[in-house]
Amino acid sequence: MIIATWNVNSIRARAQRVMAWLQLRRPDVLCMQEIKIEEVEFPSLELKALGYDVMVEGQRTYNGVAIASRLPMREVRRGLGDGEADAQARLLWVSVEGVRIASVYAPNGQTVGSDKWRYKLRWLERLRRHLEQTGDPQQPLALCGDWNVAPEARDVHDPVRWEKAVLFHPDARAALARVCAWGLRDAYRLHHEEAGRYTWWDYRQLAFPKNLGLRIDHILVTAPLASRCQAVEIDREARKGKQPSDHAPVVATFEP
Repeated sequence: MIIATWNVNSIRARAQRVMAWLQLRRPDVLCMQEIKIEEVEFPSLELKALGYDVMVEGQRTYNGVAIASRLPMREVRRGLGDGEADAQARLLWVSVEGVRIASVYAPNGQTVGSDKWRYKLRWLERLRRHLEQTGDPQQPLALCGDWNVAPEARDVHDPVRWEKAVLFHPDARAALARVCAWGLRDAYRLHHEEAGRYTWWDYRQLAFPKNLGLRIDHILVTAPLASRCQAVEIDREARKGKQPSDHAPVVATFEP
């Protein structure tokens, strides 16, 4: 099974790129984030013509996640389901071939100390509790998405510069580590130890050609999936060309 994750930064703006990429790479499952539209506006028919069914947790203008799959999707679940009032569309679960898969769009946080920063840390705490209440680390499970956190210094082009920012702040890294401590492993790091491999680059200041990026898009898996993980790659080619997303897809291959 091939599972990919991609923050498309508006499916309305990037639909043709996404469909071209699906035709080229043919993953079994693609988790998308920051789709920025409601379900009724999502190009589901176009993706169905390529052989993909789609589940959407959408939101107008902001946020939103979706999962496209060539395999049947069951047990669809939306949001954290913890009773807290939260209109932001950031989490979608499906079951595919016995594997629970989530498309995750963690909050950015905007500015350290702001209300959005506190929401980010709180949301990650809620996700950890959600896993405790609804998940089992001994079952095959993958949380795929834009986590808006670079876990380690080797995931950031300039750790000193970024340490006080929301994507690499110690508190954000600690919050992500608590989520992983439930029983998740970073699939990319199962196969790659090197620094300098990123998934996001600012549109400004030639950040992509200079490789001034951060690795903030992750596929986090439980032990049963980690043992089946054959390969993981960052598709930098998808970040090139005209009007790309500022993120590159991450693609993981698992044994049946």
